[in-house]
Amino acid sequence: MTKKRGFGTIRQLPSGRWQARYRGDDGLMRSAPTTFGRKKDAELFLVQTQSDMARDDWIDIQLGEVPIVKYATDWLNERPGLSETTWERYESALRRQIVPLLGDIFVGDLREARVRRWRKELLDQGVGHASVAKAYSLLRTIMNTAVDDGMIRRNPCRIKGGGAEQSPERPVLTLPEVFAAANAVPAHFRVLVLFATFTSLRFGELAALRRSDLDLAAGLVTVRRSQAELRSGRLKLKEPKSAAGRRVVPIPAAMLPDLKAHLEKFSESGRDGVVFVGPAGGVLRRQNFRRIWIQALTTAEVPQVHFHDLRHTGNSLAAESGATLRDLMDRMGHSSTRAALIYLHSSSRRGQAIADHISEQIEASKAAETEGDDAPETV
Repeated sequence: MTKKRGFGTIRQLPSGRWQARYRGDDGLMRSAPTTFGRKKDAELFLVQTQSDMARDDWIDIQLGEVPIVKYATDWLNERPGLSETTWERYESALRRQIVPLLGDIFVGDLREARVRRWRKELLDQGVGHASVAKAYSLLRTIMNTAVDDGMIRRNPCRIKGGGAEQSPERPVLTLPEVFAAANAVPAHFRVLVLFATFTSLRFGELAALRRSDLDLAAGLVTVRRSQAELRSGRLKLKEPKSAAGRRVVPIPAAMLPDLKAHLEKFSESGRDGVVFVGPAGGVLRRQNFRRIWIQALTTAEVPQVHFHDLRHTGNSLAAESGATLRDLMDRMGHSSTRAALIYLHSSSRRGQAIADHISEQIEASKAAETEGDDAPETV
């Protein structure tokens, strides 16, 4: 029998449980998402629902009855302003980390405990901390939109530090190791390795460099664009993400003779000629060069580091040379202090090692003077 109330109705089902129904703001009748073992609990549900409506805080539970896989896919496809590389990164996180474990769950049914368990499952599967942090940040952003859409009242992604990317400290090469690696690659890539180290440019920025970006008289390189390689293999030139990314970086004077020789012998001609070309004069691609890089490290008996670690090496050298926080931010193209502080902290920790290395250089210089060898050192 259904009992009429001032707000909503309650009836006892043949099973003995109690069902609460009410009329939403849109005039449609709705049932509570669950039945109740006690009549009092059904009454409390209706009281709470009526209170939520009075405060304009009512959530239509039926709106949340959408699988996360559908909502997240629609969310991604409704953002045409994303760059192609960002879209691919988000799509990959959805496909590989979010949908396999959470895709079948309704948006309105995702709870904090399930999010915590999902994150742990990814880590237990061996997914890297940085990848898990990126996936968590994406899920949190999607669920924030669900809050805005009135599907849920509260975002279930509430893990403190869940989106913090705590990547392990990257290795840094010594200068002899940098030169050994540079001498082990084919001749037309030698300056690429040195330039990556001593200017700290990213691979995509190096691949996109044009002759017009170089001011040899002033010893400067201007970063105006970057080359991105999409999953399809298509290359795309893009502008820096922020004003800080578009920057001017000094070129060490000792590098200029090698750079000039490289421009004369290997670079494309003309003002817009590409500075660093690929094998046989083709386009420089990350994947193609990666094979060359790995082989060079093996030949030179240098630790197997990523090419991007040359950027870390250059930034560490800058920090050890006394660069300020602002100097490092400008050099790296970052608007945030977080990454630059890593190098300052690392430089501080290696203070004694640096002092010892400087001492060795002084002793070597004295020995060279004693032997009468005062020829200038070149790159």
